[in-house]
Amino acid sequence: MTRALTIDAAAPPRRRGRPPKRVPRYGETREALIRAGVAALSEKGFSATGLDEILRGVGVPKGSFYHYFASKDAFGAILIDAYATYFAGRLERAFRDDGTSPLRRLRGFVDEARAGMARHDFRRGCVVGNLGQEMGALPEHFRGQLRDVLGDWQARTARLLRAAQAAGEIGPHHDCERLAAFFWIGWEGAVLRAKLERDPAPLDLFADGFFDLIGR
Repeated sequence: MTRALTIDAAAPPRRRGRPPKRVPRYGETREALIRAGVAALSEKGFSATGLDEILRGVGVPKGSFYHYFASKDAFGAILIDAYATYFAGRLERAFRDDGTSPLRRLRGFVDEARAGMARHDFRRGCVVGNLGQEMGALPEHFRGQLRDVLGDWQARTARLLRAAQAAGEIGPHHDCERLAAFFWIGWEGAVLRAKLERDPAPLDLFADGFFDLIGR
């Protein structure tokens, strides 16, 4: 009986030079475009943000944008949602820190936001605030999105202020819903002014004034 002869297939010799370039998957590229878009909106706003600049930064061919998004307006709506999700996570982490008192949590958020602007030399602000400033030139459906985002932030802040009230940190006469609205109206203005002046002083001025007000 003849024994079968087996031959081990030898691995092909490895080529010298650079390894083959990895091609990003559709979802990865789309997420990279969203991250780049949010960063651009935080610095320049919607009208001044060019798609070519975002595509170059991510390394996507100019003609490929519509493979990922239906239009620039659709892209903008997705960016608002992405920023809302990101920022809600920031507020959740800051406001749910049960190891500190409610007002310290709010102060911690303020300090973290100030440090975040400083890391970017105060060139980046709030996407919602930036878009709100140019709403007259934006698609009308952005208005409802932006209002909903601000409403969510105010609701989270009102809950935190009610917790501070229950803990005796602020007086029972305060209307926490109105205080929360006042906080975000003032904070967004302070962020805009800090970005304009490239200086943290407006953030500090507003925050100190707000905490003085509710502490009386």
